Amino acid sequence: MSELAPFELNALPADAISQTLKFRDELTLVTSRERILEVLLHLRDVQKFEMLTDETCVDYFPQEPRFSILYQLYSISRNIRVRVKVILSEYDATLPSVYSIYENANWLEREIYDLFGIQFTDHPDLRRIMMPVGWVGHPLRREVPHKVEEVAFTFNRRRIDEGKIYASE
Repeated sequence: MSELAPFELNALPADAISQTLKFRDELTLVTSRERILEVLLHLRDVQKFEMLTDETCVDYFPQEPRFSILYQLYSISRNIRVRVKVILSEYDATLPSVYSIYENANWLEREIYDLFGIQFTDHPDLRRIMMPVGWVGHPLRREVPHKVEEVAFTFNRRRIDEGKIYASE
């Protein structure tokens, strides 16, 4: 892993980044939903973070604010990574789509929408990507109860205990 090069974020207004965290040579920039497009444009165009490698969500239920949206960026030319974080309330879980900046955000935002219920404004095709169309709710929200589903071999428990493990027996 390359050593973290210093960032020159002075081209951004001082209030665009609310917090800068460094842990194990990984830099995280915390910003607001209102400034996310501005920050990502700066990182792509000025700091040369050409690639969005991942966009994901973390649910901190029952804490409030509840959600964090994380953008993992990579600079090919500089061989460094940076994480950008937006913190969202459960009661206003919307933020702008970054599809206009990084096109691969299309599928990543659809996955976050489907599994966590985060709404992305100005997204070109925000619809379910993993769950069936009729599925109610968002399965990766932490308030969703875990369901235990029997697997096929447990239905044959009596036969297995009797040593009759083959269908022909």
